[in-house]
Amino acid sequence: MDVSMKEEDLCQAFSDVLLNNIEDIDADDWENPQLCSDYVKDIYLYLRQLELQQSVRPHYLNGKEINGRMRAILVDWLVQVHSRFQLLQETLYMCVAIMDRFLQIHPVSRKKLQLAGVTALLLASKYEEIFSPDIADFVYITDNAYSSSQIREMEMMILKELNFDLGRPLPLHFLRRASKAGEGVKQHYYTGYTEDNLMLIMQHMAKNVVRVNENLTKYTAIRNKYASSKLMRISTIPQLNSKTVKDLASSLLG
Repeated sequence: MDVSMKEEDLCQAFSDVLLNNIEDIDADDWENPQLCSDYVKDIYLYLRQLELQQSVRPHYLNGKEINGRMRAILVDWLVQVHSRFQLLQETLYMCVAIMDRFLQIHPVSRKKLQLAGVTALLLASKYEEIFSPDIADFVYITDNAYSSSQIREMEMMILKELNFDLGRPLPLHFLRRASKAGEGVKQHYYTGYTEDNLMLIMQHMAKNVVRVNENLTKYTAIRNKYASSKLMRISTIPQLNSKTVKDLASSLLG
């Protein structure tokens, strides 16, 4: 018992020494109640747990009527609808999260795929927006392909399948935290991820960037969205055409 306690104390002391070199990115936020500096680290630990509990499986569309190409078409369209309605960034991320979680556990036909997508956007809008678009707006945006009652029916189906658990952490939450930490320490201690953890997703992201920039895909809504001055034209920066990005993508592009 004494030996284990000594080992535990030594480990804690060693950890404390290491962290002395890590800038506390929350130290200056104590006066802002919205930033919750007293327990922000606990919040992010909780979000990491939720991320696992409400995870979206890789290749979850395998063997289903809906395939990855159909999903890509739908997401490309949802990005355009999101921009047209001038909704918050969180709303788009949440829409895709709701849609993916629903599609992986509930069979959806091709005819109902757009209905599931637009209903996910309605749900995300109700969750994130101060003023959500009316259900009639969503009927209009589908060119009356679906009725208000069909959207309401799909809304209840999605909520029941997800057990009303809509609090899945979004990439945006972690990106903002990582961006804040990035100015304080190169190693990104605050993210909780290592480079090995991120390598595969980095390769897939690089592959998609290369496919868009070399006109290998017609799904360009996201590039067009982030080419606007409002979003600092981030999709047009020369670094996205760099050798580093192309090298990352090479193993997946063959």
